[in-house]
Amino acid sequence: MPLGLENSAELENQVTPLIEPAATPGRHRVTFLWRARNEDEKAVVLINTLTDRDRHAGDISAHVMRRTPGDDVLRLTYELEADLRASYQILPCTEVPGTDRDSWLRVMTTALPDPGNPVRVPGSHGRNPSSLLELPGAPAQPYRDRRPGVPEGRVCESEVAGRRVWVYTPPGHDPGDGSGNGPGDGAAGPYPVMVLLDGDVWAGRIAPTMDNLIVEGRIPPMVVLLPDAVDRPTRLREMACHEPFVRHLADELLPWAVREWRVTEDPELTVVAGQSFGGLTSSYAALVAPERFGNVLSQSGSYWWSDEDPEWLTRRYERSPRLPVRFHVEAGRLEWMLLAENRRFAEMLAAKGYEVTFTEYRGGHDPACWLGGLAGGLTGLAAGWL
Repeated sequence: MPLGLENSAELENQVTPLIEPAATPGRHRVTFLWRARNEDEKAVVLINTLTDRDRHAGDISAHVMRRTPGDDVLRLTYELEADLRASYQILPCTEVPGTDRDSWLRVMTTALPDPGNPVRVPGSHGRNPSSLLELPGAPAQPYRDRRPGVPEGRVCESEVAGRRVWVYTPPGHDPGDGSGNGPGDGAAGPYPVMVLLDGDVWAGRIAPTMDNLIVEGRIPPMVVLLPDAVDRPTRLREMACHEPFVRHLADELLPWAVREWRVTEDPELTVVAGQSFGGLTSSYAALVAPERFGNVLSQSGSYWWSDEDPEWLTRRYERSPRLPVRFHVEAGRLEWMLLAENRRFAEMLAAKGYEVTFTEYRGGHDPACWLGGLAGGLTGLAAGWL
């Protein structure tokens, strides 16, 4: 039995998963544990992107936990790269689920975080939280968590043109009253601004990272606008190179923020950022409205889009004159479904003379990776603003 765990009673206070060096250099053995509630219960380990890759191939048998005879603890050991970071869940079940889309949608809404792992990744779109797996070689995420004593910004909720939006303001932010006589008029600002898509996902997570970056002087005090994605059908429509949504951001959301929150009108100090379809939309926004969006922070962008016309946006940029836009593009090495497309997008930008950085991390299509990457990408884009 792994790491000396000899019976189910020892699982009560055991922090999981269990991690130990593997015989293969640069890899670790990772053992997941689950206490079955009855003799019929099975469990499946759902490691972000890894399990989903095998689900797409039609076989998740490698992720089914095994029972030792006479014990109620289910176990499964992987050998994984030592720099992996991933969110994961465990699915207790009586029958191993099918790999078809409908079965997997049910899996995604019923899988649970690991009760033995205290570190959680918030769920989104109605899904349960996940647990965080960080192997010893995973890149540090020093700005992720709240630090004691660091001045805190504020996140408030508002509405623009019928859409909910959250606004992060840095410590000490004072928008002034626009008259030239208010306490903030002329004292500070206008503030650099980031439009971070999928605001409903990020509104509860972004403040500690922004506070930490600001207090260390990595970025100047800036405002973050977090528009709501509304719901899944709306998101899929608006974040698939949908010009009316970009015009809402450029012509309604940002002018409102200029008036209400004293943000800049300078595209060179404006970032549009997103993940997955949000990454695709961020790049599309800069193509449609470069006069407003001068910086793009794209994480795991869905540059494969669309099914009818694959990599449509890459070709649009390739055929268009070079724009005054800077890019930070990143993707995970495990993202078999879009890594090559992200590489081609970044290579095309560089060939056209754009200022672009491209990074890859050992991980998947994963919020556990995106928060750290967001801090790194924003730091790079803001390097000349300080």
